[in-house]
Amino acid sequence: MNGNEQKLMTRMAENAERTERALAEYFDEKDNDLQVILDAQTYSLMAGGKRIRPFLVNEICHVLGGAEESSMPFACAVEMIHTYSLIHDDLPCMDDDDLRRGKPTNHKVFGYANALLAGDALLTRAFGVAASAPCADPTCRAEAVRILSEKAGDHGMIGGQIIDLHGETEKLEFETLLRLHRLKTGALIECSALLGALAAGYLPDTKEAKAATAYASKIGLAFQVIDDILDAVGSEEELGKSVGSDASNHKTTFLSYFSLEDAKAYAKRLTEEAVAELSEFKNAEVLVALAYYLLNRTH
Repeated sequence: MNGNEQKLMTRMAENAERTERALAEYFDEKDNDLQVILDAQTYSLMAGGKRIRPFLVNEICHVLGGAEESSMPFACAVEMIHTYSLIHDDLPCMDDDDLRRGKPTNHKVFGYANALLAGDALLTRAFGVAASAPCADPTCRAEAVRILSEKAGDHGMIGGQIIDLHGETEKLEFETLLRLHRLKTGALIECSALLGALAAGYLPDTKEAKAATAYASKIGLAFQVIDDILDAVGSEEELGKSVGSDASNHKTTFLSYFSLEDAKAYAKRLTEEAVAELSEFKNAEVLVALAYYLLNRTH
């Protein structure tokens, strides 16, 4: 492991710890009437994971000269939306998975209805968290809510899920497959980059925000290529979730168009293009290391 990789691992671990402390503060409450929905939310929200999206929010803010006090509420909002999407993705009406991060999925513990409502509650709370970020000015908060809405909605992550469902019953054209993953996975990763830039004072139409978004878009697509590879060849023990579901559900994936080796080469090319987008950024070595970490991950 080289110096930049070690720095990345340290920064990611520290960021995950700070993010989890911040997330816990939003759920520091007890309510007997509502406890099941609070517990269902925190069960999935605090289940660990790499916290890549909040890391991206905070790191891009840092690289662009901003403070984490400004970016952390946005990082938490993104992680709430990501977690809601995982809860819903695992439901019987979607992928019907039993494991997530090595633990029973939310609906296996709390039941279908409570899991559905826990996802809904996390999505709704995320907008409130972004809208009330204490260190952001009103324009920044309003823009953050707009970005979250766009990237999580029917022309973002949910739109990608709709295309994904179509891919279970019919083979998708390659361009449609690209659109699927640019929306389903990539939109929230792009959202993280945009929010990080926004927290540092850069609106979406600035060259800095555009470069950060292009970087995020490419690592997001590479992330999904690797996900498809791992679903085919990874182990359930290492991944902490069910494997082989893509094949069993007859989903169109990148392995519908590429051999394993060609898929790996495609992910590598996307990663190199992502890194090139950072050429104008100073102190971006951790973001570079992140791109290669996601390319070479085994879980």
